[in-house]
Amino acid sequence: MEIEGTIHRVLPVVKGQSARGEWQKQEVVLEQPGDYNRKVCLSFWGDRVMDAAKLREGDKVTASVNLESREYNGRWFTEVRVWRIQQQQPPVPADAGVPPVDLPPVGMGSFESSSADETDDLPF
Repeated sequence: MEIEGTIHRVLPVVKGQSARGEWQKQEVVLEQPGDYNRKVCLSFWGDRVMDAAKLREGDKVTASVNLESREYNGRWFTEVRVWRIQQQQPPVPADAGVPPVDLPPVGMGSFESSSADETDDLPF
């Protein structure tokens, strides 16, 4: 699943120890565009924490995520885990890549005007 939006806040890295070893997690709040500007908390685990460290507030991104829910003491908790994040490139203007055209100043043109005595072989 993919989610697009703007980085609202980058939270600090959280580290801990479990039975399986040391772990680290960083959460980032993403604001989705729309009528009500919904916010989604994205979780970066393990090696993905390095990806979250590159993000800054205001960055426009597309995040590929997995939704995961788990039960703990009879309650369910849902997490949005990021497995890839891409920064969106700003739109390229339509005239980008087109070299500027040097036009002569007004009144100084090199265009030749036809004189009235020249004959045209065009039917109109």
